[in-house]
Amino acid sequence: MDHPPTTEAIVHSSISVTTPPAHTRRFDLRRLYTAAVLIPTVYVIIAHLAPWTLTLLLIAVGSIALVEFYRICFQSRFNRLAVGVGLAVFVLFVARDHLPFALTHLVAASVLVVSIAVSVSSGQTDHRWKGILIILSGALYIGFPLSTVVSTRSLPDGEFLVLFLAVVTWASDTGAYYAGTLWGKHPLLPSVSPKKTVEGVLGGLALAIGASLLARWWFASQLSLSDALILGLLLTGTGLLGDLFESMIKRRTGVKDSGGILPGHGGMLDRLDSLLFTAPAFYYYVAYVRGLSPPL
Repeated sequence: MDHPPTTEAIVHSSISVTTPPAHTRRFDLRRLYTAAVLIPTVYVIIAHLAPWTLTLLLIAVGSIALVEFYRICFQSRFNRLAVGVGLAVFVLFVARDHLPFALTHLVAASVLVVSIAVSVSSGQTDHRWKGILIILSGALYIGFPLSTVVSTRSLPDGEFLVLFLAVVTWASDTGAYYAGTLWGKHPLLPSVSPKKTVEGVLGGLALAIGASLLARWWFASQLSLSDALILGLLLTGTGLLGDLFESMIKRRTGVKDSGGILPGHGGMLDRLDSLLFTAPAFYYYVAYVRGLSPPL
């Protein structure tokens, strides 16, 4: 969720990050062009194609986001062997509903393989242990949340539930961006993310609840009115946490954007950061709190 800065000077943390001077507020039209291409494509994949197609899409976009994460963390010490192993572990996590592996076995095997891959690479011992943690944390940070999207798709009428998740998460991001652009004056947490404002969060919450109610009426009738209200609030809150978490990572490493693959949006990780927190929250709510029979 991008909320434009509302002050000309912001107190930085102890890590130096270059922040451009405040500009006159304006919308980046490239965001609209990118959305116009991506939204219909994602809709068709979720609603009209086989479930494994969605899994392949998640693997594709997640792999890009994971490489961006590793580049942010490793920077000049980018180890291709370790990254390749991390990507393989990530793919197994996302596709675990299609595989005959128990999650505990998958985690144990992943730790072993990553440890071996990093151990045989060059570098000091402390850097190797740090590399193991980065590889595993990246695979879990991106892989596990995206695997819950696959699990949601496996629920009864799962295609509509995934659409609900996508629509409400997108609405929260969009409402926050435009409300922050138009009315943002009070920074939310400038030490972590200078661009986020209280007005942006409220705008995101309002649009998310509206989208949640509309989606429930239109195609997600298995959810009650109270479910729609709760999920609008829940997904806004968890999406904000996801956005702040990625902002914290970038701020600590002195990086502004995770990449530039999506015009007007930055990197793939910048676009997925909210979903990485909303997806697990949504899945566990509908599967266990709402009781919509999770897959065995």
